[in-house]
Amino acid sequence: MSNKSIVRVRFAPSPTGLLHIGGLRTALYNYLFARRFGGTFVVRIEDTDQTRFVPEAEDYIFDALAWAGIQPDESPRHGGDFGPYRQSERLELYRTVAEQLVRDGHAYVAFDTEEEIDRMRASGADGAPARYGTATRGAMSNSLTLTPEEVSRRISASEPHVIRLLVPEGREVSFTDAVRGPVSFHSDELDDQVLLKSDGYPTYHLANVVDDHEMAISHVIRGEEWLPSTPKHLLIYEALGWEAPDMAHLPLILSPTGGKLSKRSGDKYGIPVFVLDYRDQGFESEAVINYLALLGWHPSSDRERFSLEELTTEFAIDRVGSSGVQFDIDKLRWFNEQVLREMPTARLVEAVAPYVAGAGFEVSHEELIPVVELLHDRLSHARDILQYREFFEDPASYEEKAVKKRWKEDTSDIIRSLADELAALEDWSAPHIEQGFDRYVETSGFGRGRVMPATRIAVSGRASGPDLFPSLALLGRTTVLRRLSAAADVLAVEAS
Repeated sequence: MSNKSIVRVRFAPSPTGLLHIGGLRTALYNYLFARRFGGTFVVRIEDTDQTRFVPEAEDYIFDALAWAGIQPDESPRHGGDFGPYRQSERLELYRTVAEQLVRDGHAYVAFDTEEEIDRMRASGADGAPARYGTATRGAMSNSLTLTPEEVSRRISASEPHVIRLLVPEGREVSFTDAVRGPVSFHSDELDDQVLLKSDGYPTYHLANVVDDHEMAISHVIRGEEWLPSTPKHLLIYEALGWEAPDMAHLPLILSPTGGKLSKRSGDKYGIPVFVLDYRDQGFESEAVINYLALLGWHPSSDRERFSLEELTTEFAIDRVGSSGVQFDIDKLRWFNEQVLREMPTARLVEAVAPYVAGAGFEVSHEELIPVVELLHDRLSHARDILQYREFFEDPASYEEKAVKKRWKEDTSDIIRSLADELAALEDWSAPHIEQGFDRYVETSGFGRGRVMPATRIAVSGRASGPDLFPSLALLGRTTVLRRLSAAADVLAVEAS
């Protein structure tokens, strides 16, 4: 991208629903670009599509950005010198610019009904829809085919009308995209895009250009779905005599089998598509941001782990690829594991505490500290703490497959005699519990391979878990002896 002296970028979501994970990546790349060059990151709410407006969506957008650690410099919530930052509060500006374009001969008024436009579209050759442009505009009801008096009369009579861009004929519209390189479109392939709708609201195309200019946006970094709109935007900039920002169009985020990642494909592969679903499923924001950064951008080394702060110094837009990138939920889980394993104990306690409390367990943060220390390297998500319920309650049942394999007719007697050995210990610490366990194994003649799995089943209800002896020490003498006795009684019946 060109070295414009003052970097100002924007993330401009529409409040029409929940923020997609691809939208968060767009916000992230804009944020990183701004921070890399000491610039300004603007969040603008593009709420001109009143038919799809969702009142709660703006709150969701800002909640999602806050969770991800992406702090706007300017926005409807943060203020700034270029506001207002909601397009619905800028309508008079768009109308003024649209009318200027009409006066200067770069746009025109059109009165066509939806039925007329549908008939025009259906007139295309070879089944392709016709464009409202050079070949069709002369047969439609607009200020290019009506007298000025008729146009004035119909506007005065409040007839529904729109303002359309007058796309010039026979032009190549070219620009250099920071991601894709040279890009060119022929103007004869473009619609005479609606700029101002009959309800007085601008379309995305007009509002986008006006706001980017008025907010002094230097670089536009957005998804590739907007690439076909760029030549229309450049024609509007040209018509108004404004300098266009530098452009970068980001590759799509794809499902594991290709195709744009949608709610349907995400559900199929267990991939959340809305940002705060990651939070609710126990993903750490650091992991999500780290993974998203690499979903299209390639650092200069083989390094994979980056904090948000480190990304602000490493990110370069010219290292973003142009090809779509498949979302790998297993790779994201790996990132989440790395974040959790590098997390200080106190912070991990804060992360798991809501899940413990949500499951109905009254456990203080102090009581959680040794549990978290024991499980630190076994958690992929903070919510995984609930896979180890044995640290909060006695087993309500015992894993059927494990019992069938490990609990024989004499196992209950073995567990009862082991309990007697452990009950006599003076020091209830992991090393002394292991010593007592090994004394029992040696004197009884039963190998560790028989006694250890049965002990784990008795105290946890499962065949696997963290290191046994530190677990027994953490559970405490009273709890362990109670569970050994209970399992011996219950499972003796099942094994007989």
